[in-house]
Amino acid sequence: MSVTPPEPEPQVRPGLHLLPGRGELRHLAGDSRWPVWRTRLIICLIVFTVITIVYNLAAGLTVAVLAGIADAILRGRSNAANIAQGLTTGAQRRTKKQLSKMERAGYRALHIRAIPGSDEVIDHLLVGPTGVYAIDSEQWDKQLPVRNKNGRSLYHGPFSQKARLEHAVWEAGQASDLIGDALGEDITVRPAMVVYGPSIPWGVITIRGVDVFGGDRLRKYLRSRTYAGVRRPKLSAEEVQRIYTAAERVLPPKTAMTPRVLTPGG
Repeated sequence: MSVTPPEPEPQVRPGLHLLPGRGELRHLAGDSRWPVWRTRLIICLIVFTVITIVYNLAAGLTVAVLAGIADAILRGRSNAANIAQGLTTGAQRRTKKQLSKMERAGYRALHIRAIPGSDEVIDHLLVGPTGVYAIDSEQWDKQLPVRNKNGRSLYHGPFSQKARLEHAVWEAGQASDLIGDALGEDITVRPAMVVYGPSIPWGVITIRGVDVFGGDRLRKYLRSRTYAGVRRPKLSAEEVQRIYTAAERVLPPKTAMTPRVLTPGG
């Protein structure tokens, strides 16, 4: 009676089992926290390399760990501040970050402002040299294409965004009335929709009265003095401050909100 010897176990080189496989890497890349982890890893690697070269390996490891901890603490404080302001979605935070870079150009922004007499909010109310804007920040599924039909309809995959466009126009109209009544003059608030996630196959297009574009075009859109053949009025610094002060008064902040969950159908 013959006995078949057991097959030898595969030899694994020491340490290689610690490295993630391609499947694991794809899983990590799909996690919403991956960009933060990646940035933190890059910071730690740069710090580790520099300190190791200048001093030694032990110092490099120690300082790299401290750099990672510091980054985590600073990001935590930033996230807490955003939540306190009611910025509950990644799209809102990304738009806020871009708008903060426009301050030197004379733009003033209010974020997550309640519309009195309703449960609705304006994501971002912006006042600057090129006008007043009610900006809606949208985070959509990047796997679904975005398209428009004859400049009259907007679709995310098979889902019409007509209701979202009409709501954006309503928000801007409410802001126009409230600010205008406070100042005793006509104020035009332009509705805009900034979309993050899927690729937007156009620059800026006006659909049902709303300027729709990808997040990467926000600052360029705001700086442009002429759009669709119409030259925007230039507001002075004094006018910007006056409108901003009125908007701050009539559109109160709404904080600690429940995140708005958007389905593919809007």
